[in-house]
Amino acid sequence: MQDVLEAFIALFVIMDPVGNLPLFTSLTKGMPLKEIKKNVDRSVFVAGVLLFVFLFLGLQIFDFFNINLNSFQIAGGIILLIIGILYVFGLSLKFVKPHGADLSIPIGTPLLTGPGVITTTIILVKENGILVTVAAASFTLAATWLILMNSRKLYTILGEHWTGIISRIMGIILAAIAVGFISEGVLNIFVSVI
Repeated sequence: MQDVLEAFIALFVIMDPVGNLPLFTSLTKGMPLKEIKKNVDRSVFVAGVLLFVFLFLGLQIFDFFNINLNSFQIAGGIILLIIGILYVFGLSLKFVKPHGADLSIPIGTPLLTGPGVITTTIILVKENGILVTVAAASFTLAATWLILMNSRKLYTILGEHWTGIISRIMGIILAAIAVGFISEGVLNIFVSVI
């Protein structure tokens, strides 16, 4: 159970639905509640499909392209470290609202399931196995759906100030997770050489 909790925390911090509340609420501003719910469903579905594709097929994709998992772990750790640093300093990627009401592409990916989540998922499968990672991914997607479904209420309660603070704390946690990934990847390469 502890492995599931640790994997859930890693995925949840990287997906960062709380930190993404300001962007989500600005993209859905003026939308009827029915449209917002439809966009939440679609966005989490897109994020989930992409997440589970890499969860089940990530290692096979690596084998096909002859990518070394330790090298990917180091590279992924560096990407996560950069994302964590961006969170800490309150910097983020800005998205332009697409034509029409469907926000599943900018929200589902890359905002929810982007390079960081994909990297973490593959590493978690390597470290904890499929079952633990499936459970953690399912809990993460469910929590993200709940947060986005109640985005207006949560953002009203937290406000921009506290949302920013939570995002920065998650950035620090993410940076620590990234350093762990990098050091483990380097150690694995070092051990394999000896």
